Amino acid sequence: MDLDLDTVADELYRLRPEEFTATRAARMAAARTAGDRALADRIGRLRRPSLSAWASNLLVHERGSEVEPLLRLGEGLRQAHRDLDGAQLRELSRQQRVLIDTLSRQAGRLAAEAGRPITEAARHEVEGTLRAVLADPAAAEEWATGRLVKPLTADAGFPAVPEPAPTTTRRPTPSPRPARPDTKAAAAERRRKLTQARKEADAAKRELRAREKEAATASREAFAAKKNWDEAQQRVSDLTTELQHAKEQQQQARSAEQTAREHARAADRRLREARRRADAAAEGVDRAGTEDSS
Repeated sequence: MDLDLDTVADELYRLRPEEFTATRAARMAAARTAGDRALADRIGRLRRPSLSAWASNLLVHERGSEVEPLLRLGEGLRQAHRDLDGAQLRELSRQQRVLIDTLSRQAGRLAAEAGRPITEAARHEVEGTLRAVLADPAAAEEWATGRLVKPLTADAGFPAVPEPAPTTTRRPTPSPRPARPDTKAAAAERRRKLTQARKEADAAKRELRAREKEAATASREAFAAKKNWDEAQQRVSDLTTELQHAKEQQQQARSAEQTAREHARAADRRLREARRRADAAAEGVDRAGTEDSS
């Protein structure tokens, strides 16, 4: 397979959590074999998802057509809360309950079909993730990547929507008197302050998400640095062992050389002694021959 980070990440976050680590290690090894150490390091920083995060990722990957409706519903709910539109909020909240229940059950079925049924607690975490997606644009963006590592939670959910007061037929309700201008102005001011407060809350949540991502990135970088240090330390240990082995071999070679020199000197001495004896024997033969002739 062609190796790039997006392809590998999409593959890993579809896998059952128990298959994640071994497959990540295999892809890291393949990247190193291909000579791309940087890609191997980035793959190594991908974290194994929890059971509910994996089920939520399956939902994005296998039911992509459901992603856009949920995102649109979240936009509608946030707009209705900003507009204080009670009727629209009640209708959208009803749709929210139905959609979250439907999607969480779909996630459970997909997990079971993949051979890893999720627990009831994990399904509740999937529901919490979907509620966070509806309430928080940053959470929606993160969920849509299909690469969650842990379930999402909304820092603050949507406030409860009051039901309309029941009607009665006992006697007609007198028509309300027109609100005074100062009452209207006060209501408008309250709405303005509420809208501003919600904007500030949204901005604070986005800031929190950004800081969480920064912290996660820093944690991954620290993990990678520790891993690199461990690998370097292991290499130093291996080289130290190799050096010690080389020194032992050098010492053995030196000892063998000294032994060989001693053998050569001994052989040289024996050679000289043999020559001396041979010369002496030859002289003896010569003398014996001379004596015979005389």
